[in-house]
Amino acid sequence: MDNNCCDKIIQMTANSSVTSTFDQTAPQAVGAIGILCKAAGDPLRIQILKVLQQNAYGVLELCQVFDIRQSAMSHHLKILSNAGLVSSRREGTTIFYRRNPLNPDIDLQTMQKALFQAIDKAAVDADVAVRLADINTERASASVEFFNRNVSLFEENQDLIASWSDYGDSVESLLESSISATKQALEIGPGYGQFLKKLCATFEQVIALDNSTEMLDQCAQRVKKQSLNNISFLHGDTFLALNKNIRADFVSLNMVLHHNPIPGDIIRHCADLLTDNGVLLITDLCAHDQDWVKQACGDLWLGFDPSEITDWAEIAGLTEGNSLFLTQRNGFRIQLRQFKKAATTN
Repeated sequence: MDNNCCDKIIQMTANSSVTSTFDQTAPQAVGAIGILCKAAGDPLRIQILKVLQQNAYGVLELCQVFDIRQSAMSHHLKILSNAGLVSSRREGTTIFYRRNPLNPDIDLQTMQKALFQAIDKAAVDADVAVRLADINTERASASVEFFNRNVSLFEENQDLIASWSDYGDSVESLLESSISATKQALEIGPGYGQFLKKLCATFEQVIALDNSTEMLDQCAQRVKKQSLNNISFLHGDTFLALNKNIRADFVSLNMVLHHNPIPGDIIRHCADLLTDNGVLLITDLCAHDQDWVKQACGDLWLGFDPSEITDWAEIAGLTEGNSLFLTQRNGFRIQLRQFKKAATTN
């Protein structure tokens, strides 16, 4: 993307049907536009905004991705932050940055939306893409290794945060109010299989997908004792499910997102796995500050703000449905989120 990016964005905004106060000539309005354009006018910062499209990264990770010094990266992030283009969130000792979907200045939101649309069409530099993939692979490998190593402690670790007994009834109730078709369900990351009995009773066929061989074996052993005959177990991730052309009327992500290196991507994959009018049910933690869960439970993220999940779902083309929030005695909050895929129009 060239340095005339903001000229193009201003033209896109001018052609938009959305009414904006950009027509005003107040000095403060002009100054705010100038700050945003200056922030977005640098090729490196455009690449940073592209990388932060659907995921959050720490400063040191971004330094590795772009092969620059920490002081230089911090400088660029400060400029982007001052312009309202990125937001930050502290998790333990690390500050993670992600793209800010809405500028704090309401008068700049139309322009920022057009800017992001233009950036999303740009390609990431080849070297950057390779180093970014390395970061994401490291995150994913660490998560899989944790579960393979701690499979016997899974239930104990989960009980430290939230047990299925604390929220399972609510998940099953939301399932019953969600579905319109019952041919096939897909549960990603089924854990010990607590939800599978209900799924098998509701759907003709159920697939349990997990990228940890140890967890999947443990789940299969437990489910076998329940004599559930309409379930199959698949070792792999959502890429594998897509390659196998799996399509499901219902997809469950139960306490999975905070273990995934790229939450936005897995939600997008789930949308592609859904049939028309299919439902994605996400159960996960709300944002919290209890950093010990990373070491004790293998969490990659300290939960999510509900708006983050909404943004990822909207980008994936899903429509938000019902939501339920449960507060635990230990201070954690659980969010149950329902999203629907619209029927394809010919």
